[in-house]
Amino acid sequence: MTDPRTRQRQSRATALACLGIVAGMTALAFAFVPLYDLFCKATGFDGTPRTGTSRTGPVSEDRMVVHFDTNVAPGLSWRFQSETPRVEAQLGATQTVFFRVTNTGTVPSTGIATFNLQPALTGSYFVKVQCFCFNEQTLKPGETMDFPVVFYVEPGIKADSNTRDLTEMTLSYTYFASKNGQPQAALATPAGIKAN
Repeated sequence: MTDPRTRQRQSRATALACLGIVAGMTALAFAFVPLYDLFCKATGFDGTPRTGTSRTGPVSEDRMVVHFDTNVAPGLSWRFQSETPRVEAQLGATQTVFFRVTNTGTVPSTGIATFNLQPALTGSYFVKVQCFCFNEQTLKPGETMDFPVVFYVEPGIKADSNTRDLTEMTLSYTYFASKNGQPQAALATPAGIKAN
């Protein structure tokens, strides 16, 4: 038979171990999103373009067609388009493409753009030097602004057996209404109408 003091110590140790596991799991849950975001940005995983500085290496003769897809989420009265639907980018050469945003509404509104790249395998080879994404923009009624995206496609895309046969990629942006620097996926409620 086990001594009651020993059983009490074992129960206390088990309770502390369970509490430690719960605390650790909670910490991991809060850290997961920023860590995953950092991982995607560093590796280009899941179609996340990398961020970098202007390229100084050699330029390849190979080319890649980069398509630009622009969207505006419901609830944001903006018109959003790229200056061109696509460019034929020479691998390793820096490109600049402008995007135009117009507030078509009757009140000032704030938006924030998110992006992704398809096919996802190309994310680690697409490097953004300058981008308007994840920066809040506030536009007055009828106001129009132009924003540049400066990028290059790493020549290494043709050396990778998973991507060497690809000839096109699509950079897709979506503008959402923004609140406190965060995209709001829910529909915005027009002024003067009470939300349910």
